Amino acid sequence: MSTAAFTLVMVPPLSAEARSWPDKLVEAVPGIEVLCPHGPQDVDAALVRADAAYGTLTPELLGSADRLRWLQAPQAGPPPGFYHPALVRHPVEVTNMRDTYTDHVAAHTMALVLALARQLPHYVREQAAANWAPDWSDGAVVPLGEARALIVGTGAIGAETGRLLAAFGTRVEGIDPRVTKAPPGFLRVLPPGHLDRALPEADLVILTVPHTPETEGLMDAGRLASMKEGACLINVGRGPTVRLDDLAAALDTGRLRSAALDVMELEPLPPDHPLWRHPKALITPHVAGAGPHAAERRFEVLAENAQRFADGRPLINVVDKSLWF
Repeated sequence: MSTAAFTLVMVPPLSAEARSWPDKLVEAVPGIEVLCPHGPQDVDAALVRADAAYGTLTPELLGSADRLRWLQAPQAGPPPGFYHPALVRHPVEVTNMRDTYTDHVAAHTMALVLALARQLPHYVREQAAANWAPDWSDGAVVPLGEARALIVGTGAIGAETGRLLAAFGTRVEGIDPRVTKAPPGFLRVLPPGHLDRALPEADLVILTVPHTPETEGLMDAGRLASMKEGACLINVGRGPTVRLDDLAAALDTGRLRSAALDVMELEPLPPDHPLWRHPKALITPHVAGAGPHAAERRFEVLAENAQRFADGRPLINVVDKSLWF
């Protein structure tokens, strides 16, 4: 007879890093029982016993989890379909992996900002053509000490990006549905209802928001047209927040100076998409979170929450399921 404080199921498929976690969890959290089922029938049988789970639960799997009280999502922003209606209705508490790569994403965001501000994509193309083509015109660069940045999403990543930008003298403002107190380096944070008034004033618009029902298609043709002429758009949040065809059109017309994207509406970006070869676009293949210690940090979130769950204490990184974040 099990003496486990609670039973946690590692729902397949699991990443290579997650497959090493069960033994570490048992060592870190006294009394925990960790089940690692393989086939569909094994998963159903395990979930019948589960107090908690790590992974993705389809509506069918969730139907087997009558005892489930906590679900740890494998990502900070799980893919579409994770927060299906049955999960939203279910009393289970969901936590995610946010703030496990804040430093990496913020550094990548600054790399994109600096690249656009100093025309580095242009010079890389000229280098490939062995062409010495200096541009000393006044409009060649975006002077960050005179620029205004609007960071849409001022959670951990947005807040750190704003702090770094402020060190360059940039005037930083934010948009966020939850954060009301301005983080270090920010002049103020406004609610989402102020987005349309703030966009025309920003030289840099930086998106760090997750993909939710409210943010899908956030930057469409209308909002791109409302941006300040000559502004730059940077997206390191989630791809579906920016309509790529509308963005390509805004770059074609010259409304925007340039855009840098680490995330795309469709990933991988199709080889024939015009943004691949657009002279005003800089693309990185969803690698802003790349860097050391990511696996250890994700395990620490899981282990911390497992210990809190065993102790009956509040969990960290709790999600509002109806909002997906």
